[in-house]
Amino acid sequence: MPQDLSTRSSPAALLIPEPRAGRARHAACVLLAVCFVVLFLIGEPLMPITYRACTQLAALQLGVLLKGCCCLAEEIFHLRSRHHGSLWQMLCACFPPHWHLALLLVGGSAYLDPQEDNGHSPRLALACLCQLLVLALGLQKLSAVEVSELTESSKKNVAHGLAWSYYVGYLKIVLPRLKECMEEISRVNPMLRAHHDTWKLHILVPLNCDIWDDLEKADSNIQYLADLPETTLTRAGIKRRVYRQSLYMIRDKDNKPRPCVLEFASPLQTLYAMAQDECAAFGREQRLEQARLFYRTLRDILGSSRECAGTYRLIAYEEPAEAESHFLSRLILWHLQQQQSEEYMVQEELPLGTSSMELSLQVSSSDLPQPLRSDRP
Repeated sequence: MPQDLSTRSSPAALLIPEPRAGRARHAACVLLAVCFVVLFLIGEPLMPITYRACTQLAALQLGVLLKGCCCLAEEIFHLRSRHHGSLWQMLCACFPPHWHLALLLVGGSAYLDPQEDNGHSPRLALACLCQLLVLALGLQKLSAVEVSELTESSKKNVAHGLAWSYYVGYLKIVLPRLKECMEEISRVNPMLRAHHDTWKLHILVPLNCDIWDDLEKADSNIQYLADLPETTLTRAGIKRRVYRQSLYMIRDKDNKPRPCVLEFASPLQTLYAMAQDECAAFGREQRLEQARLFYRTLRDILGSSRECAGTYRLIAYEEPAEAESHFLSRLILWHLQQQQSEEYMVQEELPLGTSSMELSLQVSSSDLPQPLRSDRP
């Protein structure tokens, strides 16, 4: 299999964003230390520096307090619908924690300089004026990086919700029964037993969110074979709701067929549709970012699910710049070969006398998504 194919499907090569590690705060601490060193080398007296630092700190905290007052003017009209009629809940949502107010009181005392204008310095009023001007002009908006970090850390982005919905509403239901379904269908198709090591649900995750409804039209080397036995469940008021997967034959360059349970990650269709609808205000860049976050979130969810271990294979990829008629089938075959080699390596490393149950557990734990490199040891 060509090396560029493995590169396109490797999570490292696909540049899947990982969670931010708080380096911005570490950088702030380093810069703070540098400032202290510079002030020490300059030889400024301690008291004037402390006084000026307190005034600046008070100005910043005053801005937070004034911003809360402005938010309160809006939230008072949503007291019942957003805060369940609780005045205290509304105040907590608008104003910062108590330690912010403590800093404001400590720093604000520096504005009352008894040596200037008999303790009636106008600088406190000027600080309020500047902060309100900043708020009125909308100059205190969060940067794109801050918004991204906030939504990711609080797990409130679109991709997070889609991944959890996909897992709870579908994968958590069908994956634990997948081996049983494959056993049942293999009685009708005995040739499936020769490929027991790839009895998994292969989930295609195109990062451009371009999904084919008919896989046979996407690649002529992918041919529908049969449906797996249905999983029937009464759910959310729907009687006897049916869940099922499709079994395909993937043909290689020698026309040799390989069975594979295959489907696209359907939530990506939602991302694609949102990018096409003006009402969603969801551009192409947001779609691409959310697709990567969807893959990362789904990978982490499934990786921590014991009941789904060893029953799935995530295949994230980017479409080639130039159209290739059999790119998808080659990609899937590459993953099937990777699974065979992983299974073979696990069996070689097993000590003598290992039970089949222990073998199953070891194979499942090794099935977490790995960088798809052909030169992996």
